[in-house]
Amino acid sequence: MTFRWETTPVAGKDMRVYLGLPQRKEELPAVVIAHHGPGLDEQMQDVAHRLHREGYAVAVPDLFHRQPAGTEMMARIGMLRDEEIVADMNACVALLKARDIPASRFGVTGFCMGGRVTYLMACANPEFRAAAVFYGGGIMKQWGDGPAPFARTDSIQCPMIGFFGEQDINPSPEDVKKIDAELTRLGKWHEFHMYKDTHHAFQNFLNPDRYRERAARASWGELLAFFTETLKR
Repeated sequence: MTFRWETTPVAGKDMRVYLGLPQRKEELPAVVIAHHGPGLDEQMQDVAHRLHREGYAVAVPDLFHRQPAGTEMMARIGMLRDEEIVADMNACVALLKARDIPASRFGVTGFCMGGRVTYLMACANPEFRAAAVFYGGGIMKQWGDGPAPFARTDSIQCPMIGFFGEQDINPSPEDVKKIDAELTRLGKWHEFHMYKDTHHAFQNFLNPDRYRERAARASWGELLAFFTETLKR
């Protein structure tokens, strides 16, 4: 497994990217991962490692690179703006293309706030051929001056899969139903999975109060099957 930290410029600023590339020159499908609120931590790196072992090139941008070091998590999230997020995620696509990753084989996934970012990028960048949302909170809220991801739903051009907890409050089951209904109304291919007795962040093994092994294993298997169908075949 070949991982390294690189920097790539975004609007004149350097952004750290956790990058997993093939050990020899070969064309692999690629996945850009949007990290959760705690940042690009051990769990997010583990997601990258597991996807890389499954045969994907992987890039995970540090979406907090504009925020001062030591800023509290919720404050950091509150400083994010969708226009800047889109630029950061697109910079990862460009970075992977520079390593000869085929443009037609890009997927995106994310967790918590990264799930919201995944929904946003499915709307904002038609190069993504598959989007996998893990308990994305705030999809119906705007970050900055532009429209919320939910308001951009008509722009989605790729299949989407989503994984949610029945006891989550952001997004709540009611939120998930609204998103599901809007995707259905607009004829967007999507498949949502809701897990019983499960809260937010059920994939996060660093948080034993939230982690749920059954939901984590089931959703990961569905994710891999989804990416195989959309990016490998």
